[in-house]
Amino acid sequence: MKKLVFLIALLRGCLGSPEDLQGKAFSFPEDSGTAHVKLTTDKEEPLEAVTVCLRYISDLTRAQSLFSLATPSQDNAFLFFIPKPGLYSPEVGQKEIGFMEVLDKKGLPGWVHACVTWESSSGMIQLWINGKGSVRKGVNRDRLLQGKPSVILGQEQDSYGGKFDKAQSFVGQISDVHMWDRALSPCEIQAANEGSSFQPGNVLNWAALQYTMHGYVLLESIVPTCNSCNTDSNNRETAC
Repeated sequence: MKKLVFLIALLRGCLGSPEDLQGKAFSFPEDSGTAHVKLTTDKEEPLEAVTVCLRYISDLTRAQSLFSLATPSQDNAFLFFIPKPGLYSPEVGQKEIGFMEVLDKKGLPGWVHACVTWESSSGMIQLWINGKGSVRKGVNRDRLLQGKPSVILGQEQDSYGGKFDKAQSFVGQISDVHMWDRALSPCEIQAANEGSSFQPGNVLNWAALQYTMHGYVLLESIVPTCNSCNTDSNNRETAC
């Protein structure tokens, strides 16, 4: 009995307890075929709708994966993928939908708040970038996402929980990851984009996240991408 209790405690320790990661980000410093973060959820019921939101910053010009959810029967059950700059291609149930970026980028890359919503009943899927929505399209109407999800940041799963491709790995920082089992309203997405009061994800919650890091991945405090160290003539800090 004591051995059983010890093994359970050890398993819990390996999985980690939920943590509040507000103000932090996962950093993926280099191309890799192994580095990733595995997110744990207790959700096992079939998904009839999904919203995934996150913030990221990257200067990659090649393909990269932002969020990969696989089930035992589908490696790309719900994938948030960028084939190239300016094009977002989420997938639902192995079917890819392409969206041109809804905002123009100018100058150095900054933090981007990106969301995807999908509903099985209508099949409608929509991309949201920094609170601005794309055209709505249809994919896999009346299809459910079934099976225990394997959720990975930093890599795209070509099999359940693995088979990563270095050429599709993410390089940069990812933060504020939330997932819901419903399609958020435009007002809710805007609130999440602004960082104001919003209902956190009920499938994945950045403020209570259970995760394990694998390979060269760091958990760091978010560093501003603008220069907040300059001072004016009165020796006062200049705001971003």
